[in-house]
Order: sequence, then C-alpha cells, then structure tokens
Amino acid sequence: MIETVKHLIGSGGPSGFGSRSTADHVTVNCDLRSLTAIITGATSGIGAETARVLAKRGARLVIPARSLKTAEETKSRILSEFPDAEIIVMHLDLSSLASVRRFVADFESLHLPLNILINNAGKYAHKHAISEDGVEMTFATNYLGHFLLTKLLLKNMIETAAQTGVQGRIVNVTSVIHSWFSGDMLQYLADISRNNRNYDATRAYALSKLANVLHTIELSRILHKMDANVTANCVHPGIVRTRLTRDREGLITDLVFFLTSKLLKSVPQAAATTCYVATSPRLRNVCGKYFSDCNEARTSKLGSCNIKAQRLWTASELLVSPASCTPHLYRTFKCSLTNDAICKSQAL
Repeated sequence: MIETVKHLIGSGGPSGFGSRSTADHVTVNCDLRSLTAIITGATSGIGAETARVLAKRGARLVIPARSLKTAEETKSRILSEFPDAEIIVMHLDLSSLASVRRFVADFESLHLPLNILINNAGKYAHKHAISEDGVEMTFATNYLGHFLLTKLLLKNMIETAAQTGVQGRIVNVTSVIHSWFSGDMLQYLADISRNNRNYDATRAYALSKLANVLHTIELSRILHKMDANVTANCVHPGIVRTRLTRDREGLITDLVFFLTSKLLKSVPQAAATTCYVATSPRLRNVCGKYFSDCNEARTSKLGSCNIKAQRLWTASELLVSPASCTPHLYRTFKCSLTNDAICKSQAL
C-alpha cells in the first residue's frame, strides 16, 4: 500500500527520482559523447524514447530492428531533433538465433567499441507461435535472443571497458509481471514449445520476463568472477500503454487501462529507469540488481533464486548452441530442474 501511494504521488526514493521522473530528467547531467550504445526495440515506445534521450546526451546509437524501414524512420525523427547524432541502423530479428549471429558479425565488422547494451525489445503474443529454432515465440524474442546477443557481444564490452576505463552497462528490461509466474519454468517452456494445448499468453510473457531477471542474476555472478568492468542490472519500466499490447486490443484491455490510468506512466516516464540504470554515475559497480521507478526494488521469490538462475543459464547455453537438437534439449531441461547434476549428455 505504501509503495502504491509513493508511486501515485511520484515520491523520490534514495536515488532522488521516482515514478514521475522522466528519461530527460534522470540524464540531465550525463555526457555520453564518447559512448556507443545498442538498444533493441528502439523503433517505438519506451525503446524509442530511450534512444532519443541517449542520442540527446551524445551517445552513438546502434538501432537493430526487423524492419529497416521503421528503424530508418526512427533515425530520421531523432536526427530532426538532434542533427549531430550518430545513428547506425542494422537488421536484427531476435526470434531467430541465426539473425542474432548475423547481426553480431555485422556489428563486429564495423570495429566499434560497445559501452552500453540495452535489451529492451519485448513481445506479447496473444496467438501461440513457434520460432524457426523450435522455441515458443514470446520466450524466443524476449529472452533467448537477448541471451545470445549478450553472450556474443560480451567480449567487445569487456575489452572496451578495459581499454577506456569506462564501466560497461548491460540493462535487461523486464517487468513486474515476472512475479506472476509460478511453477516449473523449463517444463512449461517445453510444453508450449511443442504445442499450444497449455499456452496462455500472459503466463508465457511472465515466464519470459522472469527469465530476464534470472539472466541478470547469473550474468552478474559471471561478470564478477571474470573481474570484468561491466555491470548487468534489470529494470521494470512501469505500466505504460505501448505497441507491446497491439495483439491484445479490445474492450477488456481498454477497460483495464482505463481503471488503472492513475498508475500508468507516460512513455518518457517509463524510459526513465532504463536510462538511469544505463547512465547514472551513482550506479558504478552496482550489479545484479532489479530497479523500479529509478530505485532498487525486490524481485519475486523465484526471481531471486540463484539456483534457478544457474539452471536457466545452462539450459539457455544448450538452446543457443549451433549443434543443439531442440527435442532432446527438453529432456535435459527437465533433468536440470530435478537433479543437482545437469545431465548434458542427454542433449548430445
């Protein structure tokens, strides 16, 4: 109840910012002119505002998108406001692991540094679908594509941080809806990746957002073990009506948004936490945390489980392996949740 009141009145937390802070506001003292940032999902909504504000502060932007036409339109809008901005548009379909690999290869061919990676793209699919890699589409887009993207870009980020002395930042955009998921994560993924009998759009979305949180936890542990000058954190941007709900338009959705209108954020407000976590000097060396309204917050019980995070990481490594065979991987997933030893041999 207290947190709801704070949200409604926009009360600032320890960071000095709160639910009514905007992306412009939280970055007002940031100079990003020497930095390069990749932002997925930057062609609309929260991602577009994040890109606009980072460009305003001087960052070189790389905007990956499935539609190059839409990405070019986003680039043009930003350049009309900030003519000196440097923006590179590239193709990327996060639901395709092959596309992720091509994007990283193309990015590496540019020989650019990488300081900031914002895994923002999100999909809420009302209709059940399977990716070309045999994985349920929401999970493939929201989590698995970002997992591989981060994995392949990590070396560049670590090297950039070592060479420049500027700490790298990885920001995973999740949602408070991650707390709605309960049950066996990988078994449910296996079920909905085989057929649509048990598919529920909201549960699938919650699963993908929980995976974003757990990815952050395990990635932060690995970065610490590597002594890398790169941090990873995740953020809940807040409730905002963006294109994410385009597959869920209708009377019920309209009614829900009307009834919760006092809790809704504007897009500039929703982009604030992402921009704060990606740029704030106050968050140097802060890693593995979950932020909401520009302040550290608590995840769900599942979202703070190190064991679940490690097991998801192992399963994800198997899923993105070029030699993987999806049907065999599901047996491995089930084994990873019921035994302490991960039976990798079953996936071979």
